[in-house]
Amino acid sequence: MGICFSIEDDPHQSIKRIPVGLAASSVRNPCEADRSNSSSSTPLAPRDVKDLRQNPGYSNVDIFSYEEMRLATKRFRPDLILGEGGFGVVYKGLVDDSVRSGYITTQVAIKELNREGYQGDREWLAEVNYLGQLRHDNLVKLIGYCCEDEHRLLVYEYMASGSLEKHLFRRVGCTLTWSRRMKIALDAAKGLAFLHGAERPIIYRDFKTSNILLDGDFNAKLSDFGLAKEGPMGDQTHVSTRVMGTYGYAAPEYVMTGHLTARSDIYGFGVVLLEMLIGRRAMDKSRPSREHNLVEWARPLLNHNKKLLRILDPRIEGQYSAKTAMKVAHLAYLCLSQNPKGRPLMSQVVEILEAFQTIEENQEEELLQNGGNGITLYEAPKVAAPSSFEEKKSVYRSNGVKTTEAYPKSKPGNGRSKSEPPSDFFERHNQSPLVDCGPGDEKSASTRR
Repeated sequence: MGICFSIEDDPHQSIKRIPVGLAASSVRNPCEADRSNSSSSTPLAPRDVKDLRQNPGYSNVDIFSYEEMRLATKRFRPDLILGEGGFGVVYKGLVDDSVRSGYITTQVAIKELNREGYQGDREWLAEVNYLGQLRHDNLVKLIGYCCEDEHRLLVYEYMASGSLEKHLFRRVGCTLTWSRRMKIALDAAKGLAFLHGAERPIIYRDFKTSNILLDGDFNAKLSDFGLAKEGPMGDQTHVSTRVMGTYGYAAPEYVMTGHLTARSDIYGFGVVLLEMLIGRRAMDKSRPSREHNLVEWARPLLNHNKKLLRILDPRIEGQYSAKTAMKVAHLAYLCLSQNPKGRPLMSQVVEILEAFQTIEENQEEELLQNGGNGITLYEAPKVAAPSSFEEKKSVYRSNGVKTTEAYPKSKPGNGRSKSEPPSDFFERHNQSPLVDCGPGDEKSASTRR
């Protein structure tokens, strides 16, 4: 469920796993203000494993014994292995009355920490703390954990369709359709928007295809919070940490300076959106040398319509209109801006993708009503996309409800950087420019590979 790397070594060398660390502040309560207003029975987030054992923690998270974990996985049977990463092995399991008396039968995924591996107690505890407190439709649910003797296990809801990586890059079998890719992109964007809109913003720090899991209906949820980091508050502009993450997905300014911001996540989102558009991995050394790094090769082509259409994933050809594909490509272009302030907020990304989703749903309904005659399923109607991105910022609360806050428009500058879109881009596409969030822009530092 995600492999942890450092990218402090030469990126042109073969990928090597190395130990990672997580700053102590990363395992504090990510919503401290909310906690202080809650019932006194709600404990403070534990700082270490000893503290967790003394203060078991969260009422909505179950604590399992190691023997219960053995029973749930049929003694960690090899044929129940779902995957393996830097953390350890992930097993498919079943917790029922035979495991714990009276327990409602629940399919689960059980992740066991490899004590000889590349993550440790801090990353494990970070997942318990964040997922023990956060609940959202687009975050994987933590059902429980085991912290007995030297054993460290996490018990998640079972995601029947596996990872986005598995489906997007499979060589045989069915491929993800255009509409399903856009729905997955929207789901993942909502998860990030929720994290960034928390009382104390949370920077996910390892957004990539292998960390986006899909349930049986292909609803997407973010998993693996081992590298999650609290964002800056007040007058802080960024958080500085070791550079941790996944090479190819990490924002360039973060890799260079160690300054981590919420906009670092947005760059990672842009990489994944680009992978879904083109059907290639972020890093692929089997390609010609100039195409090893997907962003370096493809981003300059995203604003050239004819070139763009030639590089889109051929497996989904005919499932979209050129106009729609170009708009999604422009969104990816903005998210991948070299200038962090040139990237949209995650709440703005959600609004754009929701507009696309609404258009496609309306077209499918019209197709059904007209019996398929004379209608092109993915042709975008000549309706202006919502133009509210300039004036509004959407915040996704823990209950999944979206609220909207107004903030002032930015005045256009006299010039633009090379990473920004052409001045007439928004005019041509009939929507307002995406503006940065103004003072107090979030910044911080860390990366995996």
